[in-house]
Amino acid sequence: MQAYVYKSLKKAETYVYLSARDAFARLPEPLRTQLGTLQFVMELALTPERRLAREDAAVVRENLAARGFHVQFPPTMVDPMTEDWGTDA
Repeated sequence: MQAYVYKSLKKAETYVYLSARDAFARLPEPLRTQLGTLQFVMELALTPERRLAREDAAVVRENLAARGFHVQFPPTMVDPMTEDWGTDA
């Protein structure tokens, strides 16, 4: 399965995978508005052996087959001050 990856120019670290190049009509209008302009980044083959850095490739393939798109949101940032540092101070 081919995937076409775009980055949102409005939302940092947010990417959209489409099952067809420039098929932006597959995105719901509220999502398109929220993401703003999308810039093409790459085309890739999503084979069962393919690994992705931040997403489960099987989930991306499933969403592309069912909806025609998949959105990768930025990783959540953990506040380092809320973590247990192993001290009693």
